[in-house]
Amino acid sequence: MLISVIIPLYNEEQTIGNIIERVQTTMKHTGLKYEIIVVDDCSFDNSCMVAKKYPVQLYSLSVHVGKGAGLRAGFAKAKGDFIVTIDSDGSHLPEELPRLLYPVLNNKADLVIGSRYLLQQKKVTAKKLNVFGVKIFNSIIQMFAGVYVTDSQSGYRVMKKEVLDIQHLKSCGYEIETEMLVKTAKSHYRVFEVPISFEQRTYGVSGIDYLHDFFRIFVSIISARLRRV
Repeated sequence: MLISVIIPLYNEEQTIGNIIERVQTTMKHTGLKYEIIVVDDCSFDNSCMVAKKYPVQLYSLSVHVGKGAGLRAGFAKAKGDFIVTIDSDGSHLPEELPRLLYPVLNNKADLVIGSRYLLQQKKVTAKKLNVFGVKIFNSIIQMFAGVYVTDSQSGYRVMKKEVLDIQHLKSCGYEIETEMLVKTAKSHYRVFEVPISFEQRTYGVSGIDYLHDFFRIFVSIISARLRRV
């Protein structure tokens, strides 16, 4: 059994090394075989130079396309039976990865989403606009895909490779998480959430354009629902 950890990367030179180290430590403690795949979306800082210092598979896109394109490139290279996605900006805790792995490894779920809002015990330090948008998309996804989750836009996930293989993902930007969720639900696979910690980035600048990306996410919900998987 092999776990493939995909880390999309774009201008995160101050955090990527720390994330890789912590993912390595966490996976070693699980005793599971793993690979770490870092996909750089044409960063213009020293992100690639930092990532090269670690025993990871590093791939670089020739032009800046978006998070979705980076993830799809990583998925194409992944050899694992289970696929993990985790952000490179430090907002997700690699130490919580076993919490996400447990349901799929024990065949209780096919897609596990790390939710910032499930069983929330402390205030999430996310921007109000982001929180509001997530709630809207949660409701729209429930309407069109028949599945309700508390954090449809979370990038911290574990998925069985067999589920990913049938999806034929098209998204290039942040809407890829929505496309994955809707297509998983549409194919009647089991979606499960686990609570995670979350801290808003402290370094760098987010690449999210709220109006533009919110529109693309909305379109991706409709397209994923109507398109054949």
